[in-house]
Amino acid sequence: MGGERMTLMRHLLTREKTAIAPADLAFVMERIDLVGKRIAAELARASLGGELGYTGEINVQGEKQKKLDEWTNKVFLETFEHGFPVCSLVSEEMEKPRHYTKNCRGLSYAVIYDPLDGSSNTDINGSLGTIFSVRERVHSHGDDAADLLGPGTQQVAAGYIVYGPATQLVYTAGAGVDIFTLDDRLGEFILWIENHRMPKFGGTYAVNQGNVTKWHSGTRKFVEHITSRKDKRTSYSSRYCGALVADFHRCLLEGGIYMYPSEVATDGKRKGKIRLMYEIAPLAMVAEQAGGRGSNGKMRALDIVPREIHERQPVYIGSADEVSLAEEFRVEE
Repeated sequence: MGGERMTLMRHLLTREKTAIAPADLAFVMERIDLVGKRIAAELARASLGGELGYTGEINVQGEKQKKLDEWTNKVFLETFEHGFPVCSLVSEEMEKPRHYTKNCRGLSYAVIYDPLDGSSNTDINGSLGTIFSVRERVHSHGDDAADLLGPGTQQVAAGYIVYGPATQLVYTAGAGVDIFTLDDRLGEFILWIENHRMPKFGGTYAVNQGNVTKWHSGTRKFVEHITSRKDKRTSYSSRYCGALVADFHRCLLEGGIYMYPSEVATDGKRKGKIRLMYEIAPLAMVAEQAGGRGSNGKMRALDIVPREIHERQPVYIGSADEVSLAEEFRVEE
């Protein structure tokens, strides 16, 4: 192919009108770039190195911890330890934030992340992902996360990396959504699509339909409607791989909706499963910047104010038409 390819790092230098200063964006994304390359390389040989399976530990979410969950979290900690201006890391795998005081000079940031989304797919060579969100820290912040507990509109950048047949990095800093593909020969993420727009509607939906008996009646009626096959507009096919990033990525490129409705728990209350701060909020920012929507079934996802860093919510995210239709069915009321 002719012509010079645009690398992620070169592309970042062209960014204007971003929610974060371009120089700070470049510093943060340079490290996300390194994280993605390290994880992609390790996933390619994990089965050979004995990195699959469980550690025997239970993480902060009360879930069995995969070996790669633990390792990918360490990759973030190592990469950002000297990562000025990022002075705090908030992870699905850690109960409390990791704080690097030496990186807190003047304006500083927190990176909030799920290091390995879909880790249940590791043992079957399935699709996986990494989700990240960037927020400013207030000048007087402490070692806790109190100043970060604001709505998703406070994010200054967000995105994800999907590890599949190709490794792709998707990000937004408030100036549209750009998609990059890792070129193994060059060792660089190369621009694939600039300012991507999500289709207003699609032909697929992604949901764990095995939990249908735990859903609100509105959710069941919504799924019945989009699978009624009365006409082409209501003829949806199910596509669900068990990795939020991969299922959302399909929606981003082809349209459609990803759902994880609230479910009735043992105490009789309805509860969401997907984490708000490091899964829903960053993907909702990507969705909106591409023309899509994110919702908890009642309200805009980016307007939800978390009460704590590991808060969970139901989620309906993807093409604008499908998410609006889900809300019309009163899926969570």
